[in-house]
Amino acid sequence: MDELTLRSVFPDLKVLDAGGCKVVPGFIDQHNHFNGAGGEGGPEFRTPPAELSSFLKAGVTGAVGLLGTDGVSRSLEELLAKARGLEAEGLSTWIYTGSYRIPSPAMTGSTMRDMVLIDKVIGVKMALSDHRCSHPSVQEIRRLVSDVRTAGMLSGKFGVVCVHMGSESSGLSPIREALRGLEVPPGHFVPTHVGRTEDLLKEAVDLVLCGGRADITADGRALGAIEAFLRAGADLSSVTLSSDGNGSLPKFDDRKRLIGMAMGSPRSLMERIKSAVDAGLVPLETVVAMVTSNVADGLGLRGKGRLERGYDSDLVVLTPDLAIRHVVSRGRVMMEDGEVAVKGIFEN
Repeated sequence: MDELTLRSVFPDLKVLDAGGCKVVPGFIDQHNHFNGAGGEGGPEFRTPPAELSSFLKAGVTGAVGLLGTDGVSRSLEELLAKARGLEAEGLSTWIYTGSYRIPSPAMTGSTMRDMVLIDKVIGVKMALSDHRCSHPSVQEIRRLVSDVRTAGMLSGKFGVVCVHMGSESSGLSPIREALRGLEVPPGHFVPTHVGRTEDLLKEAVDLVLCGGRADITADGRALGAIEAFLRAGADLSSVTLSSDGNGSLPKFDDRKRLIGMAMGSPRSLMERIKSAVDAGLVPLETVVAMVTSNVADGLGLRGKGRLERGYDSDLVVLTPDLAIRHVVSRGRVMMEDGEVAVKGIFEN
């Protein structure tokens, strides 16, 4: 069917020029503080909420939001409202309940109730091996992952425990100990920031080799982390890449005193994808899967992560030099010829 015939059938048809380009699924950023985070240096270090265009410029059509270090002045209710706002503006969004600390904060009284009763809640956030976490016991971790698994069964979700990993020497040992003797599949845990230290990265590689999952933050250490999984022969379909967008990136000295602060951005996803391809580390389709199908499969996001019949029409058109040309989210053109076509209500 030619364009003229199509226009006669679909008068509102939008035609995008993708000549010479590559079309890939829309990116899913599975670790994004889209309602703001931070605060390690005091209230003035709170990071701002994300704007819609920041996602579109990065090729992101779906994002999972979560709380950061601050689970006191930041609330899950605000996070949920922000998720609904971004979805109304054109993205697909989900959130984690909980925060760095255990017992986890919840909107309905418990993690299980949040997952079962709130559509957007796909799992829970916690932190391990970090000087800012609550250093939970193995029994507390077991109870949390068991609750998440059961809640997932009751709600028709997979159920994920997103684990912020710090640089303490305990590493992933609390997770390994929590899984010992349980019939809970290791894939319910998704440790993130696994490239933070060499020892943590080795443990993450071992976890994936044993059937688990791992998430790499798209920072300057990302390519080395991907290479470590490749060298070990790990299944890269169980490895993902996320931005830590709008999260605070504090820098501490040897005594854990704050000496600097930056903020994450979803732009890091495309930057790392391009770097990996330019370096000849992996083919484009392999690294793109780390922000599309691997994420959707690991989190149980139906209809996402692939360009196939029956899937949502989320796509990114990349130029030959891997610049983002067009972005389509749920069938709506959000970016055209490198220019944002849809902006958030309060964006200029």
